Amino acid sequence: MPAPKRSLSQNFLSDPRILGRIADAVGAIQSDTVLEIGPGPGGLTGQLIERAGRVIAIEKDREMIPRLKSKFPEMLLAEGDALELDWHALVGGPFIVAGNIPYNITSPLIDKALTPPRPARVVYLVQKEVAERVAAGPGSKEYGALSVGVQAVSKPERLFTVPKGAFFPVPKVDSAVLKMTPLAEPLISDAEVEPFRRFVVGLFGYRRKQLVRALREHLGLDAEQGMAVVEKAGFKATVRGEELSPAEFVRLFQASR
Repeated sequence: MPAPKRSLSQNFLSDPRILGRIADAVGAIQSDTVLEIGPGPGGLTGQLIERAGRVIAIEKDREMIPRLKSKFPEMLLAEGDALELDWHALVGGPFIVAGNIPYNITSPLIDKALTPPRPARVVYLVQKEVAERVAAGPGSKEYGALSVGVQAVSKPERLFTVPKGAFFPVPKVDSAVLKMTPLAEPLISDAEVEPFRRFVVGLFGYRRKQLVRALREHLGLDAEQGMAVVEKAGFKATVRGEELSPAEFVRLFQASR
């Protein structure tokens, strides 16, 4: 097996029990197509093939390609960067996303997986800290723009922790399995996702300031304009952004338009 590459943020997991739990969390059946991001040596791939009707994988590491093709001849394997390839063109229909994804591109891969048209669900093995941030609730120290952005379009769940000692090479932190199920009715329209994300990221830059002050600084409003937005959204002037739920952030965003 080719050695893991630090440049690609590769940390391989080979424990069949843990891989089986991850595959079970994916929940694929024979009528499903699973798109696996970064199969590496194919530990999770084998588990997915046992459960799903069709598995398609994207692998960037050229040294992994021959091994994967030999081990899984029935699988469609795309060589390339998962952030650049067109996932929908590869799968050609409804699908589920899964993968032990590189730590260094976790947020972009979450964003891509939740870009419309969204998959039935997404199951990623990520840094434990990232899983906690994505699933965090208002008022907690982990709650932030990533939490709001993901929860506005999906239901995230941190399922279980995978200790760092289960990987090779051993990373510095533990990981966790993160499951994201797109909402049947997202809190924000597809057309508003990007401006909403910018709005939320901007406000969390002033997370400890009261809403009126945060809006003034982020949007360049005067005190009266900032207060008008807060009142239109139905909030008190003393509320802070870190206390708002994703649905309340949507209300504030729409009131600011």
